[in-house]
Amino acid sequence: MSASNRRNALIGAAFLMATSAIGPGFLTQTATFTQSLLASFGFVILISILLDIGAQLNIWRIIAVSEQRAQDIANRVFPGAGYFLALLIVIGGLAFNIGNVGGAGLGINILTGLSPEMGAIISGGVAVGIFLFREAGRAMDRFAQVMGFIMIALTLYVAWRASPPLGEAALRTFVPEKLDAVAIVTLVGGTVGGYITFAGAHRLLDAGVKGKESLPEVNKSSVSAILIASVMRVVLFLAVLGVVSQGVALDPQNPAATPFRHVAGHAGLLIFGVVIWAASITSVIGAAYTSVSFIAGLSPAIEKNKNKWIIGFILISTLVLATVGRPAQVLVLVGTLNGLILPVSLGLILLAAYRADIIGDYKHPKWMTVCGVVVVAAMAVLSGMTLVKYIGGLMA
Repeated sequence: MSASNRRNALIGAAFLMATSAIGPGFLTQTATFTQSLLASFGFVILISILLDIGAQLNIWRIIAVSEQRAQDIANRVFPGAGYFLALLIVIGGLAFNIGNVGGAGLGINILTGLSPEMGAIISGGVAVGIFLFREAGRAMDRFAQVMGFIMIALTLYVAWRASPPLGEAALRTFVPEKLDAVAIVTLVGGTVGGYITFAGAHRLLDAGVKGKESLPEVNKSSVSAILIASVMRVVLFLAVLGVVSQGVALDPQNPAATPFRHVAGHAGLLIFGVVIWAASITSVIGAAYTSVSFIAGLSPAIEKNKNKWIIGFILISTLVLATVGRPAQVLVLVGTLNGLILPVSLGLILLAAYRADIIGDYKHPKWMTVCGVVVVAAMAVLSGMTLVKYIGGLMA
């Protein structure tokens, strides 16, 4: 592989993971938690970034050094564990993709006035088009990069216009007035939970970036992915904080749109349409690509026709959204389950890090193991609390 192709693969993997994380749920959660926690949400973002990096570094390094996909690693740790993990990932990916397609449809609706259902169908067609290219991987990488830059640039403009209280935000990032465990679980689950953290790692494998000699590059790409997603989170947090600090109430139907509309009127709403479409369409692509990568090893026929399976995954998501709609209750529950998948998947990866038959003579850094164990324990406890609270709410 040429140096330039290798560099493009590393950048592409980082953006694929980051834009997979930045979906319509990401936008809504960030706006909602900012309204409830105000400047103290900065502390939640900081803690989630540290947990995200701890989780992702472990996962990407072990996948790279073992030169195997996550489900294959899991199956070698405990026979059958990889199939269970693949099942969780695919179910979660499909449910989230229905929401992602819905977000893309909303973006088209805002920009053109077409119905959200028609917007979803058009957006599904765009996503399918990426995988019709012979070099679908490169097309996906480039598309993710362009959409990522557009999202961040437009939201940064809105944050600047919103004039957020930067001093207060900086102070409360380290000295919060409020804490919310549910917010931490939601952010970590929405950034590295479920299929998302594996998007970039599996992309690097497919691009041929693997082995011990690649670890410095894998580290850099892994952390860069978290930082790209976090920049978008911080910029949107500041945009929302700016308007809620002025006493503006967020629209409960579409909370993330409020700062855009407030600072720039109709033009701001159009900007939001571009942002939510870019966030949603890249998440559609990332969810489909990664979910299929978890079942590709089940059969040589799936591996050989991977792009066709990805297209099928996108078409099913689009069809469900266009005919049934967006099952809100299911999406909320799957969001919580995404946080629960992380301690399972990361726990299996950490066990693999000490299996010579999986990683050879590679020695996993002890500090990374400690960080990984902390993330597993914290997310298991916090996700369990969140799930109990959610089930209690349903039964009340």
